[in-house]
Formats: sequence, C-alpha cells, structure tokens
Amino acid sequence: MIIDLQGKIAIVTGAGAGIGREILRTLAQEGAIVIGLDARQNVLTELDGEYAANGWKGMTAVCDVRDFAGIEKLVSEVVSRFGSIDILVNNAGVAGGAAVEVLSEETWDLNQDINLKGVFLMCKAVIPTMKKQRSGRIINAASFAAIVPSLYSAAYASSKAGVQSFTRVLAGELGPWEITVNCYAPGMIPTQLNHFAEAAPEHQERLLDTLSLRRWGVPGDVANLICFLSSDLAGYITGTMVDVSGGKYATQIPRIAYEKAAETGDYTF
Repeated sequence: MIIDLQGKIAIVTGAGAGIGREILRTLAQEGAIVIGLDARQNVLTELDGEYAANGWKGMTAVCDVRDFAGIEKLVSEVVSRFGSIDILVNNAGVAGGAAVEVLSEETWDLNQDINLKGVFLMCKAVIPTMKKQRSGRIINAASFAAIVPSLYSAAYASSKAGVQSFTRVLAGELGPWEITVNCYAPGMIPTQLNHFAEAAPEHQERLLDTLSLRRWGVPGDVANLICFLSSDLAGYITGTMVDVSGGKYATQIPRIAYEKAAETGDYTF
C-alpha cells in the first residue's frame, strides 16, 4: 500500500516546532499542500525557509487558536486560495501545571483555552467546508495524560481528556458527511514542552521503566500515524484515540520483561 496525499489541503496548528513541525514535514513530503499555523512569527520564518528549500506547496500564517474571528478569516483565505480543506491537525498545545491547591486560574485557563477550546474553534471553522465536500479528516492532539494522568497536571490532563470526549462526539456528528474525527495520545516523546531527555538520569530511568518499548519516542512516530489517519487508508477509522506511547503501562511493571531478558543474557540495560 502507498499512502497518497498528493494535492490534499492540510492545516496543522502548532506547526512551528517539535511534533507539529515533524507532522507538517511528513505531510508535505507525502505531497500534501500544507498550511502551517503557529502563534510565533519567529518559528514560522524558519519554517518558510524549509518550504523554499524543499519546494513544498502551501503557506505559513500566524494564528492564535483562541481567536475565532482570526481563525475564520484564515480558513476563508485557505479555501479561497486552495479550493478546499481536506485535513485538519489540531496539534497546538501547552502543558503548564502545579498542585491543585496552588494552581493559578491563569494556568488552568491557558490549558483549557489552547488545548481544548482551540481544538473546538478550529473544528468549528472548518466543518462547513468539509460538509460541503462531504469528506475530511480531523485529527486532534490528546495525550497519554488523558488515559493515565500525572500528579500536578490537573489542568493539562483534564484538557486532554476533554479532547478525547470532544473527538468522539464530533465523529458521531460528522459521520453522515464521511468526515472522520480521531485523536492521538503521544507518550514519552522528548520535546521543548516536556524536557524528558534533559531530566536527571535516575528520573529518565524511572520514566523509561513504564514503557513496553523501553526507549524514547521521536516526533516521527506521531507524524507517521497522522499521515496514515489523513489518508484514504483510514477511511473507516473514526471516533477513537490512538495511543502512541511505546506501550506505556500496557502491563503494570513493564521493566520486569527487561530484567528477565537480562537474566538470560538476551538484553543488557
């Protein structure tokens, strides 16, 4: 099978860095015309250089996913310029947190506004176009925190759990128009947001002990999934969350398998 996104019009939010940038690159390399959105002009300027160097079609634009008027204007421009919107990847997100008793309203609101409300507003803006086409792929960033939350992450985890439920409801609402809606749950993928790979060695070991595949993920692991979910090959997958975590907590203590393998000489820590 060949994933063919040639000529598909894709919007990716939070595309300036990290996982979002890798998603954009992967879609562009598969032939999609990608509109990369980010709230930071400086990272978009760097991204424009990649577009030019690789001959990618599409554009970048500054976009605050909390600003519905700005989103509507941008979506209208995309439809006018490119003719359709086939794929929406809601990747933009933040991850601030603290213990609930000291968690500020500002941090709570920022997580809800960008991680959850931003997904809602972007979807709301593209739905009329996708309905008119009677086709579309909407793919939302959830998190493993929506499955098993971490301490001191109430704002983040609740926003991502909200994304999962929102995704399921929207999938049901848009099914009659052959529009699929799914979300993805990254696990241990070091980024500028989580700093996993910069943690103290003993903390890194403790995190890796939770994984069935005892290694860090990379942005491409998520981008490859997004590429598949964006394609015609995923036309009968909707309303679900796909875990991209290397089997985090697939069993209670994944490290035991590595210890057993080490005892037989088949594995070395």
